[in-house]
Amino acid sequence: MRAFFALDLPDALTPAIADAQAAFEGAEGLRFVDPEQTHVTLTFLGQIGESDDDDTTPALDDVVAAGERAVADADVDPFECAVEGFGVFPGLDYVSVVWAGVGAGSAELTALHEALETETTALGVDPEAHDFAPHVTLARMNDARGKELVREMVRKRDPEIGRFEADAVRLVNSTLTADGPVYETAASFDL
Repeated sequence: MRAFFALDLPDALTPAIADAQAAFEGAEGLRFVDPEQTHVTLTFLGQIGESDDDDTTPALDDVVAAGERAVADADVDPFECAVEGFGVFPGLDYVSVVWAGVGAGSAELTALHEALETETTALGVDPEAHDFAPHVTLARMNDARGKELVREMVRKRDPEIGRFEADAVRLVNSTLTADGPVYETAASFDL
């Protein structure tokens, strides 16, 4: 199964995420994320095995135990997150992802990310090849037709999208379909 650790955004933020995405509606070539599925990815794992029978990937039970240890080691209590500002990956010259950043709460998210990455790396999961930047993915750019509008919005707008209380980390099973990914909770870890 394809999996990642994430912090979910509450349903109450769904309209604000949709409003943030609306700022980019005229940008051709963007594929918007379903606002109801938005989250902050803490650590992407890739493929994990559903049982110990698969020697090539960490087993689900081991990943769940690693998540429990990591959340305990991070020693993060429930905290407030502020979703604000726009940005892109990898940069304004070449845009593949449009995102909203996280201001307040980024230190706690970073602590969780580091603890999760330490535990999952010990299981054989490759660490991310880039620095952790807490964000909520708004859209992916399929082609560069709308790049100028995206650049303009990122440069001129720094909106506060919303705030929420973060109180749990979730291990998510992600199934890719023609209609977009389908997410299911494999485990949840209270802060």
